Amino acid sequence: MAEISVAIAASHAPGLTGWFDKAPEADRKTVLAAYAEIHEAIVESRTDVLLVIANDHIANGFVSDYNDFTFGLAERHTGPDEWFKPWLRVPDYELPGRPDVGEVLYESVKDCAPRVRAVRENLRYDDNLSVPTTMADLVSTGVAVVPVLQNCTVPPVPDEKVCYALGETLGEAIRTRLPDGLRVGLFGSGGLSHEPGGPRYLEIDEKFDRWWMDLLVEGDHERVLTDVTFERMEEAGSGGTSELLSWMVVMGAIGPRPCEALGYAAVDQWRCGFGAVRWDLS
Repeated sequence: MAEISVAIAASHAPGLTGWFDKAPEADRKTVLAAYAEIHEAIVESRTDVLLVIANDHIANGFVSDYNDFTFGLAERHTGPDEWFKPWLRVPDYELPGRPDVGEVLYESVKDCAPRVRAVRENLRYDDNLSVPTTMADLVSTGVAVVPVLQNCTVPPVPDEKVCYALGETLGEAIRTRLPDGLRVGLFGSGGLSHEPGGPRYLEIDEKFDRWWMDLLVEGDHERVLTDVTFERMEEAGSGGTSELLSWMVVMGAIGPRPCEALGYAAVDQWRCGFGAVRWDLS
């Protein structure tokens, strides 16, 4: 029986790498400390494979035929994609994949949403994988990665209940269908409130962000699913805040439990609220 070794989530806003120096020093320290804790959590948990669940930003498909969830089953994952380099400003990276693990999990959840697919060549990665890889220094951990990119923007979007239910199936598959002794980590990448390219592009809904973080710390998943709907996320920032659906997948996989908030920052110049958490798996 495999084990979920660590469950974490954090924002991946491109401002964290591309415009990091635009923030006050205290906010920069908050982000660096949070991602340092994430790095240590991955190392200390002896994680073998890390599932990074993040939105796709419509970089790997067409709006007319868009995947709800895409499992990246390449042997190696390289990035960032050339088109995104000028504004991400992160070094090139290469992460080992685990297509064998990804294949088992894909087969387990492929019927949980209308369009769940597997791609065996390298995907185009923007801030979804590139920012956490850089900020948490995933390369130095040696951990293998299975990216799971999801649709958070193209209607009909798999909502909070679909994402949570898929996470439940994913967690069960990790515990029952993977090799004994394998340690699998979960990383929800995305959020918090932001509205990319919209009229509230430079606004952060700090009230929503802090409410969301407080709900997660309490660990009442039923309340989260009732109160934090896709529509409520859109109210806090259309086309961006819904990245928190990736966190919902992680929550479904681990079940109701409290977590520790690793830090929060609201920096307009980053165009996104920053938050990070680690769930208690004890």
